Amino acid sequence: MTGREGIAALILCAGRSTRMGTPKALLPLGTECALERIVRLFRTCGVEKILAVTGHEAERIAPVLTACGVPCVQNADYDRGMFSSLQTGAARLQGLCRAFFVLPADIPLVRPETLRLLMNAFAEGKILACRPSFGGRRGHPPLLARELIAPILSFSRPGGLRALLADSAASVVDVACDDPGILLDLDAPEDYAEALRLLHNLPGGSPIAPRNG
Repeated sequence: MTGREGIAALILCAGRSTRMGTPKALLPLGTECALERIVRLFRTCGVEKILAVTGHEAERIAPVLTACGVPCVQNADYDRGMFSSLQTGAARLQGLCRAFFVLPADIPLVRPETLRLLMNAFAEGKILACRPSFGGRRGHPPLLARELIAPILSFSRPGGLRALLADSAASVVDVACDDPGILLDLDAPEDYAEALRLLHNLPGGSPIAPRNG
């Protein structure tokens, strides 16, 4: 398979959103919420196999996913942190894809071209992961090969995905992109205000072209 064939996406929306005070996945961004925007991002790039991991306030988030046609799996141990949600989702994707993006629902302003750059880089050679970088800083979403699923499921050391990828540094590629959105995490109200400012300054209010039909 080449290009976008066999590429899936894992959206992590299980956290407590403590600093924001409301589920970050449901924050309005223009005419959509953050979660809807991320789903549209992946579909715009031809990634149709999408899975979400829910946890805290799943009863509020699940209906949005249902309306988007995206299945979800509940992480019963979401208080253990984001890596536990990655493990929950990776277990469900096992055998269903050749690689998958991992994007927290509070990083909703990634540009489609960034995903395309990552998929192209992944298709060029035998690598385990591609990570986007902007201004020398790594961001989201990484694109992970299916060969990493078993190591993810068995990994128990501190450091989560970053530590796991450090073990395979020779097979991990950083892909430079012109996309500050890979670093914009809606962690606190001031981050949300910055995201709204960025949206306001974008041509048409969005870096994602609407889908036809």
